[in-house]
Amino acid sequence: MRIIHLEEALYRHFNYDSFRQGQKEIISDVLHGKDVLGVLPTGSGKSICYQLPAKLVDGVTIVVSPLISLMIDQVKELKAAGFKDVIALNSFLPFIEQQRVLNNLDSYRLIYVSPEWLQKRKHQNYLKQLPVKLFVVDEAHCISQWGHEFRPDYQRLHEVIEALNHPPVLALSATATPDVQADIIQSLNKPAMKRHIYPMDRNNIAFCVKEVDNDQEKLERIAELTKSYFVPALIYFTSRQTAEETALSLSAKLPKRNVAYYHGGMEASERLRIQQQFMNNQIDIICCTSAFGMGINKPDIRLVIHYHLPLQIESYIQEVGRAGRDGESSVGVILYHKGDFRLSANMVKNELPSIEVIDQLIATILTCQSTQVDLPSPEQLHILLDINEGAARFIQRQLQKYGLIRDSEWFIDEKKWKYVREGIVQYLEERQLYKNDKLNELYRWVQTGKCLRQTLYQPFQDEFGEPTEQCCSNCGFDWNKWVPEPLFKMPEASSPLNWRIKLQKTLNMEEA
Repeated sequence: MRIIHLEEALYRHFNYDSFRQGQKEIISDVLHGKDVLGVLPTGSGKSICYQLPAKLVDGVTIVVSPLISLMIDQVKELKAAGFKDVIALNSFLPFIEQQRVLNNLDSYRLIYVSPEWLQKRKHQNYLKQLPVKLFVVDEAHCISQWGHEFRPDYQRLHEVIEALNHPPVLALSATATPDVQADIIQSLNKPAMKRHIYPMDRNNIAFCVKEVDNDQEKLERIAELTKSYFVPALIYFTSRQTAEETALSLSAKLPKRNVAYYHGGMEASERLRIQQQFMNNQIDIICCTSAFGMGINKPDIRLVIHYHLPLQIESYIQEVGRAGRDGESSVGVILYHKGDFRLSANMVKNELPSIEVIDQLIATILTCQSTQVDLPSPEQLHILLDINEGAARFIQRQLQKYGLIRDSEWFIDEKKWKYVREGIVQYLEERQLYKNDKLNELYRWVQTGKCLRQTLYQPFQDEFGEPTEQCCSNCGFDWNKWVPEPLFKMPEASSPLNWRIKLQKTLNMEEA
């Protein structure tokens, strides 16, 4: 299809009159078979960059997506828009249903999968039988942000691309510094990737950073804001327990608001339920960890509050970028005290295994080998070493790189251990330094006296747009001048409608 026909195709398949910034250029290169890295701001419609090609190419598009909830939402939206030949392959599919889908994969044009799903040999064998014409990595910053430790299968995507006979690759992200861009390109083993990089600053979001004395003052400030502004809000935490406790406290303080918590320790079905209720305005405040929000297409989030500091600038831009996707005025708030710096530093330290843990692993494996005791599977490393799963996955990935783990089997070579240990320790030290640098970059930003908007986006771009309304707390932000549209129309200023009353009025029936 020639470029001049793309607007017609966009309208026919998605009912959009025109492309947003960057979409047409990326799609054009994809349709010409080029490998592309696209960096577009949050809320700019990155998904169209592969959904339209999936409609136009004669073959299958594979989309690697980081979250099950994100896959489910996108599939639901596509099917509602008339794109029926789309499927998400994940653990929510019952076994019988998954087998039925796998046996009929050639009937789908767009297939969503996780990086972990892709690494199973039997799944790859199904995909090899398909005419895969485009391989997409959505939220591609996860390759760099998560792939080195938390989800190492992101670092193995190049193996899947090779197994699928090198289809064109499209990597998409909203936050990628030049270093992260280089990491993505190197990891995917696509050195000739064409880059389409666009400014990511959001001129409708104001930034407010406030130092407080303690956590109690944070809670009081959050209660004050959520009582004053009846708008959809996200409150981010690094602690699951604190997220739960704050949600309960806010529910007691704000009886007219619907508050929930969300974190990775909850059952997947419960997380999905909370997300859907938030999307439908049945819940309007969510106290969450970073597990919530990636790809959430809710346009009217107005407040994004950080109770705890994120661990890097990129994470903050991703999280605050969930506000104001409809272009309306929104605010990002960070509340911090000096003790938060120590908490963040400990979190970064615990994300990676210590050198002592590496030595413990080596000693355990060699002891088992010499005494002919069966080793546990590599997937059980966190139990064997009594460490968190993220640290265990880091070790597992390193052992895979050196060939000591292949297809979930051990291939022990005592002669290689010294060499392997040196390599892992060196890489471990490099990653620790990198993560500390990213954390210090965030510390400097929250404490700067300069414009928060410009200093936030400076690592990513050279020019900045003028804010549509107010800029930031360092440039004189005034809460009294921020007047967002309430979530629901209120019968009285002091009595906002909750979701149950809204539902009653909609259905014209009394609540049971």
